[in-house]
Amino acid sequence: MSERAAPILTGPQKRFLRARAQALEPMVWIGDAGLTGGVRRALDEALAAHELVKVRMRAPDDKRALAAELAATSGAALVHLIGHTAVLYRPDPDESKLALPRRDQA
Repeated sequence: MSERAAPILTGPQKRFLRARAQALEPMVWIGDAGLTGGVRRALDEALAAHELVKVRMRAPDDKRALAAELAATSGAALVHLIGHTAVLYRPDPDESKLALPRRDQA
């Protein structure tokens, strides 16, 4: 699992990522068993490979708490939560695939 701190995103950066995430299909699914070790590994692998990931949750008791826990345990930023789908972003520490708008451009 990731021990990195989650990136801090500005409003324009979140808008940029939400726009990019619209075309994505969920890569990680959380079922009735909740946030298991397998789900955590799958999320870590998906974030390492793609940086921007949609996670679909199946009827969680508290979707906001689960989305926050997903972000915290993976070292990712929670970009968006709509319905039962969370969008998470964790840039590659060596070479980011997505060029976010810089803070001074925002």
